[in-house]
Amino acid sequence: MRRLISLVAIVAVIAAGCGNTPANSAAAPPSNAGASAPAASAPEASTVAALPAGTLRVLVHQNPPFTEFMNTFNADFEARHPGVKVDMSIVAPNDLATTTQTRLTANDVDVVDMFAFDTAVQPYMKQATPPIWQTLADNGSLMDLTDQPFVKLYDPNAIKDAGTYNGKVYEINLARVGFSGLYINKDLFTKNNVKVPTTWSELVTACAAFKAASVPCMTAGGQDGWPIFVTGYGIVGSSFPDQAAYVEGLWTGSIKYNDAKDLEMWTKLQTLAKDMIEPGATGIAADGAPGRFATGEVATLSGFTWLAPAIEAAKPSFAWDFITFPASDNVDDNKYVFGKYDQGWTINAKTDKKDTSLAYLAEFSDPANYQKFVTAVGAIPTQSTATLDTQLGKAIGPFLQNFRIGWERYWIAPKGAGDFAFPYATFFKPFGTFTTPDEAANKAQADLQAGLDSLK
Repeated sequence: MRRLISLVAIVAVIAAGCGNTPANSAAAPPSNAGASAPAASAPEASTVAALPAGTLRVLVHQNPPFTEFMNTFNADFEARHPGVKVDMSIVAPNDLATTTQTRLTANDVDVVDMFAFDTAVQPYMKQATPPIWQTLADNGSLMDLTDQPFVKLYDPNAIKDAGTYNGKVYEINLARVGFSGLYINKDLFTKNNVKVPTTWSELVTACAAFKAASVPCMTAGGQDGWPIFVTGYGIVGSSFPDQAAYVEGLWTGSIKYNDAKDLEMWTKLQTLAKDMIEPGATGIAADGAPGRFATGEVATLSGFTWLAPAIEAAKPSFAWDFITFPASDNVDDNKYVFGKYDQGWTINAKTDKKDTSLAYLAEFSDPANYQKFVTAVGAIPTQSTATLDTQLGKAIGPFLQNFRIGWERYWIAPKGAGDFAFPYATFFKPFGTFTTPDEAANKAQADLQAGLDSLK
């Protein structure tokens, strides 16, 4: 699931694209939701500064709508800069990090499509292996972009959270995805006189009401496992809104998986797995869940934002919406969309095409060009003037001011930790083997402690 934006785009292509719902679209920050991108267009070749002739080497990950957009952008860039050629290499998403490291070491690439700066090794994470981006920043392979004017076109939080390291900006991040929420069938809520929940107690009541009416409350791609535990991230987030502090507490021992507050979380995770998600979800694949929701037979679906294109492509006959996961009885704890930042641009610090590389990022970042990128790939934007003109854009826009990085983008398990050192709903039946919250909590803490003890 690591490369979620690729999944969004691929699903969109397979499903023949997504529908458009103009107005009140998702933007960053939401105070600009619904704003239109500027009508500005890229300057003609005769009006731009001349760049030295030569070949600009660009590395990107495979993602059909993205690479198709880049082919057009590259052709336009070459037309605006006679003598410049763009040589774009495409690799599989899972190969991007290692290929980037290899090519930067060989100094045979100029501009790199790099995923967000996350899962950084923190000072308290003893003997943890840093992600490749952190190694590249530490060894001087990435150009410092801090003072480049185009950086200011992006949401400051996106720059800080996804492209900044040790006080310097090395990446402009282009997109984000959310994984804590619910898609709701508004017609089923109305037909069954069920209130759209804003708290955990209301969600429990809603699911009980749907069950009494023989309507499944929630579906997810249980066959693949990860959609179940990622659905539970809404519970983890509402239980511990400061996700970075939660990870630090687990590492330092100030928080334990089997303490009182965590046991409340485990109890909710079991309720999610046992009582809320339909039993038949064990036979539904991750990419089949949107189609199941689109039948109109189930009240809610796990709210991963990358599923929206598939929902729209299925052309459901009912009205739907997106809500944040109401996992707490404190409404303020339920206002967050937890997720991750996705792809971005970096530049080789040792490139001999510095001016061309910077011009490439500057022209891509032009609001008109960036809007075309957002439209092409269905991304939740990180520029305030860009809009995502889809039903998801309309629904998620009001929540984006409360976007936060989710637990899994901070977490690195201690070396030697066991397989259960995670807060996963999949540990419970029918997806796993545990039958009580205490059983899951104690096993998770034991597996975590095994790793921590091995570092002493």
